[in-house]
Amino acid sequence: MNPVRLMLVDDQELVRTGFAMVLDSCDDLAVVAQAGDGEAALAELGRTEVDVVLMDVRMPRLDGIAATRRVVAEHPGVRVLVLTTFDLDESVTEAIAAGASGFLLKDVSPQDLIEAVRTVHRGDSVVDPVSTRRLLRATRPLLTAPEPAAAEPSVDAVAALADLTPREREVLVLVGNGRSNAEIRADLVVSEATVKTHIGHLLAKTQSRDRVQLVALAFRAGLVS
Repeated sequence: MNPVRLMLVDDQELVRTGFAMVLDSCDDLAVVAQAGDGEAALAELGRTEVDVVLMDVRMPRLDGIAATRRVVAEHPGVRVLVLTTFDLDESVTEAIAAGASGFLLKDVSPQDLIEAVRTVHRGDSVVDPVSTRRLLRATRPLLTAPEPAAAEPSVDAVAALADLTPREREVLVLVGNGRSNAEIRADLVVSEATVKTHIGHLLAKTQSRDRVQLVALAFRAGLVS
């Protein structure tokens, strides 16, 4: 099996070097490109096959938010995972609205970083549980703004809440509160496979792209406050 091809985008070379050492230590992951800002990242994507981009938020020339928006629009097969230093960085929510598959804090453990990359590559999303609750509550206006955004659920998605079972609605509330699959499993005393099944049903019924959109949906529908 070919390794997952990764691009690291951060204006601090030391950060890129550290992440590269961690990720390249895995046989199924390979850092194939690096860039110091969004413009350089887009140029590199034009000549290098990449599966997942690990994107910093604050960078010169073209920041991570604008770069994420363009990556998603111009390279729809590429997934973007935002990494930020501050758990209350409002820019992260904007990046998610731009189409990022999730976000993590830069002090994430090496193993959690590796698993997050694998999860994003599988088509799922990663949202840091601790910062989700504080970040989304602090930036809720971004999720309820009238203008459309890539991560916002559609009106049809909100209407689809009526079709959810009581347990699916319960799972949606937990997802909206930033609970991980393992935490939801413990909260509901069910297997993790059952949790994944419920989340799969939620994605299908609400026509949400990923877990990030489910979080946004929970906030917009008033299930999380």
